[in-house]
Amino acid sequence: MRIALKRMGLAVYFEWNARPSLTSHRLEFLAMVLHPRRGRSHKARDTPRYAGRMKTILLAILLGAVVLHAQGDPFEGLWQGYDGEWVHVSKQLVALAEATPAEKFSWRPAPGVRSVSEVYMHVAMANLYLLSITGPKLPADLKSPDMEKTVTAKAEVIDWLKRSLAAVKTAHAGVKPADLRRAVKVNGRDATVEGMYLRIIVHANEHMGQLIAYARMTGVVPPWSSQM
Repeated sequence: MRIALKRMGLAVYFEWNARPSLTSHRLEFLAMVLHPRRGRSHKARDTPRYAGRMKTILLAILLGAVVLHAQGDPFEGLWQGYDGEWVHVSKQLVALAEATPAEKFSWRPAPGVRSVSEVYMHVAMANLYLLSITGPKLPADLKSPDMEKTVTAKAEVIDWLKRSLAAVKTAHAGVKPADLRRAVKVNGRDATVEGMYLRIIVHANEHMGQLIAYARMTGVVPPWSSQM
């Protein structure tokens, strides 16, 4: 929705997504700005003090819109290389996990299929394990592969997820181009450091799609979907 605010020589175009919970209040406020109360005389509205106040209000609205847009940019990181793409999928994984009610972390689509918490823990543990192939050591408190099934509480799951995402981000940021070509072994196969990082980001995005499907099936709306 786009509204042109023209008053006292100031023209501002203000856009936002038409969300029912917010739009009515914003429209009411803008109506007050554009059409002041009848009880106020035209003479009062034409004073420099009133003009300055209206300009301050309109500037606050505009700056608020810029800040909110920056905080919720659904395209952040896209087309910006590995580090940018990693930021993008990391923010989506964390945002979706935080938006999912704690009681839904035990939900699974069918017997024998990973639950919500198990998928998040699988992503976290895979991040750390694959990263360890390139050099960084596994965390001392990552004691068993069974943690994928035993760590089920929402707060603990999200903590492991964030730790793993941050570990990959930090490690990749410090890798030199020459080191990306370094040979490594994984599951008895030859690979490179670059190949390991590629597998990490592909794997994370693969399960991001799975978790979106889980969310939709349980009535959870991905937070970024309303911004696009």
